[in-house]
Amino acid sequence: MKTEENEQQSLANLAAAYGIQRSYFDVYGNVHEMSLKTIKQMLVAMGVEVNSPEQALQRLEKRSWTRLAEPVLVESTGRLPSEFLFQVPIHGSSGEQLSRNFRVRLVVTGETGTSMTYAYKPEQLTFKESRNIDATTYERWGFPFPEGLSHGYYRFSLSVALDKEEYQQIISVALCPESAYLPPALRVDGKRAGIAIFLYGLRSQRNWGVGDFTDLKEFIRWAIESLHVDVIGLNPLHAISNRRPYNISPYFPSSRLYRNFIYLDIEAMEDYHFCPEAQEFVQAETTQGLLAELRSAKLVQYEQVAAVKLQALKAVFEKFVEHHWGNNGAKTPRGARFQAYIENEGHLLDNFATFCALDVFFHEENSDVWVWRQWPEPFWDPFSGEIQDFRQRNWEDILFYKYLQWQLEAQLQEAQDLARSLGASVGLYHDLALGIDPGGADNWAYRDFFVSGVTVGAPPDDFSLEGQDWGFQPPNREKYQNDGYGQFAQEIRKNCQGGGALRIDHIMRFFRLFWITSGQTARDGTYVDDYYQDLLGILALESERAKTLIIGEDLGTVPPQTREILAQFGILSYRLFYFERDEQGSFKEPESYPSLALAAVSTHDLPTLAGFWTGQDISLRNDLGMFPSEGQFHAALQKRWEDKKQIVQRLVSSGYLAEEMTGRQETYTQLTDEIHNAIIGFLLSTPAKLAVLSQEDLFGDTRQQNLPGTTSEYPNWSTKMGFSLEDLWRDPEVEHYVRVFRHWVDRSGRAVLGSS
Repeated sequence: MKTEENEQQSLANLAAAYGIQRSYFDVYGNVHEMSLKTIKQMLVAMGVEVNSPEQALQRLEKRSWTRLAEPVLVESTGRLPSEFLFQVPIHGSSGEQLSRNFRVRLVVTGETGTSMTYAYKPEQLTFKESRNIDATTYERWGFPFPEGLSHGYYRFSLSVALDKEEYQQIISVALCPESAYLPPALRVDGKRAGIAIFLYGLRSQRNWGVGDFTDLKEFIRWAIESLHVDVIGLNPLHAISNRRPYNISPYFPSSRLYRNFIYLDIEAMEDYHFCPEAQEFVQAETTQGLLAELRSAKLVQYEQVAAVKLQALKAVFEKFVEHHWGNNGAKTPRGARFQAYIENEGHLLDNFATFCALDVFFHEENSDVWVWRQWPEPFWDPFSGEIQDFRQRNWEDILFYKYLQWQLEAQLQEAQDLARSLGASVGLYHDLALGIDPGGADNWAYRDFFVSGVTVGAPPDDFSLEGQDWGFQPPNREKYQNDGYGQFAQEIRKNCQGGGALRIDHIMRFFRLFWITSGQTARDGTYVDDYYQDLLGILALESERAKTLIIGEDLGTVPPQTREILAQFGILSYRLFYFERDEQGSFKEPESYPSLALAAVSTHDLPTLAGFWTGQDISLRNDLGMFPSEGQFHAALQKRWEDKKQIVQRLVSSGYLAEEMTGRQETYTQLTDEIHNAIIGFLLSTPAKLAVLSQEDLFGDTRQQNLPGTTSEYPNWSTKMGFSLEDLWRDPEVEHYVRVFRHWVDRSGRAVLGSS
C-alpha cells in the first residue's frame, strides 16, 4: 500500500514538473480533481515515460546537473541576475572551501556578429552547491553576469576547463526590456478611441465580394475623419483554407505567420496594370457578372471569391515572372526587391509556400484529400528527399505563393502608412489567434512545436455549459524553450508588421492552457502551465523593437495575479462592459476600470450590444438546441433580464442615463437611442487608455460574428457589414450614429491628434 502511495505521489510530482495541474476551479467555484489516468495520458502526450515516475523525476534532475549550463536564458535588462551559473563533474572531494583551478571563458556574440570575450579567474567564482548523480559529484558555481549588454538576442559560448578536462556549451540568451512598448500618445494620462471591424465583411461597390485592403484604406479615412478614432481593429488576417464551414475561421488558421490572399485588391497591384491577360479576364462579362453576385451575396462566399482571385492572380504572376524574373538569373530592380523579400523571410516563407503548392497538388490529384496527413507519408516531412524533389520540380508554383505574401505585406503596409499620415498614433490593431489548424501549414512544418493526442479548450461557463473543445493542439513548451524561443519570436514579429498594436487572443496561454486528452470531454480536462516569464519577456522585446502596443485578451477564468503580472510587463488588459463586476456581482462604475486597459462592449464570440439587449443570442442558442434543458433556457432569459436591470441602474447612478428611463418598458426590451448613447458614453469615459467599439455595436447590429459551439448551424465568420463604405459617407442613419460616438470621443479627450 505504501509503495502504491509513493508511486502516486511520484506521479503527482512528475506532473507538477511538467506543469500539469491536478485540479482546477471553474467559473462557479467548483473544484475538479483530475484522475491519475488523465494525468498519465497528458504526460505520455508530452513524450514522458510514466511507467516509473520516480526514475523520470531522477532523469529530470540529472539533466539539470549534467549539462554545463541552462541552454536558454530570458532575462530583463532591468533585473539581470548577479551571477551566471554552471555545473561540472568533479573527480575527488567536493566542497565550498576547496580551491578549483578553473579557467572560465565566455564569448558573447550579438545579432550583428560582434563578439566580446570575458575571462574569469578562480577568485571571481562562487561555489553554490553540489549533487551526486550516478556516483559522480557535480558542483554548481557562479561568475559575474556580463554587464552593459543592451536589449536583444545573444549567443553565449561558455568554456570551462578544470584540470585536464574542458567543457563547452552554446547558450541562447534574450535580454528583454522590463515592459512592452507604449506609444507616446498613451503615456501618462493619454487615451484614444478605436473602431473594430472584420475586414472580410466590408462592403463596397468595387470589391470582389470580400473586404480588401483598398476597402480598408477607405474605411481608415472615414473612421479617422468622421469618428476621430486613433485605432482601427482588425480580425486576424492569418492564412486560412477559405473553405466553408470548417476552414474560414480567422481564429483557426492554416498559418499564423502568413496572411490570407483573399484580402488583396488585385486591381491595385502594380503588376496587374502590365498584364493584359488579367485585365481581360477581370473585365469579361462573365467575370463581372460573378463579381456582382459575390458583392450582393448576403454572406461572404469564400470559395468563389478565392477561386476567382486566384485565377486573376496567376495571370498577374505569370506576367511578373516574364517581365522581372529572368530564366537566366537576371532580374529587374522589381524582381530584385522580390528576391530580397524572399531571402529575408527565409525558411518560414519557403515552408509556407511549399505547403500551399503541395496542398493544391494533392487535392487536384484526389478531390477527397483536404489535409496533409492524407498525403503520401514521405511528404509529411518538410525535410524529406521527396519534398526537396517537389521543390525543384515545382519551383514556379511555390514562387507564386511567395509572391502573394510579398504583395499582401505591401498593401497592408500602405494601409498602415495611410492611418499614420492622417494622424493616428496607433493605426491598425492586429489580432494573433490562439490556435492552429492541425491540418494546416504551420502544423505540417513545425509539428514538433505542438503536442499531439491533446486538444485545447475551456471548462464550463455561462456561455458554454458543457465546456469547449477548440480542436487544435497545445504548444510544446519544452520545444519552444529549447528552440531559444526563436519560433515564438518570429510569430510575434510577423504579426506586428503593418500595424501599431497587437491583440494576443487568450493571453492566458502564456501562463496556462486547458488541455483535453483524446476521447474525453471538456469537463475532464485540466490546466497545464507554460513558461510565462520567458514568453512575456520575448513579447516585450519584440513589441519594443516593432514599436507595437500589446493588448492581452484576459477574459474567462483568469489565474490569480495574472493581470498584475501583465500590467508589470506593460500589457493592456482587455476589459468588457459585460464582465466588469464587483464582488457582489454588480456592474462596476466607469472610474474603477484600470488605466492600462482596452475597454470594449463585446467580442466576436459574444452577443453584440443590440443582440444582448434583445436576447437574440439566447433565443438562437435555444433554437439550435444548445441548452441542455428548457429550464436552463428560461434561467438564461431571467438572468439576462436581471443583468439589464443592473446595467440600467449603473448607467443611472453614474450619470449617463436619466432616472425616468428606469420606468419605461422599452428600456429593457430594445436598444433605445438613450441606452446606446449611455453605454458608449460610459465606455469612453473610463480611464482605460483605449476604448474600442465594434462596428456592430456602433450601428446596433444584432448579428454576432461567431456563435461558439457551431459550425454549419450558424453563418460564422461570414456576416457582412450592414452599411457599405459608400453609405458611411452619406447615409443619414450612419451620421446619426457617428454624431453620438464622435461626441463622446471628443468629450473624453480621446480624439486623434489633429481632429476637430
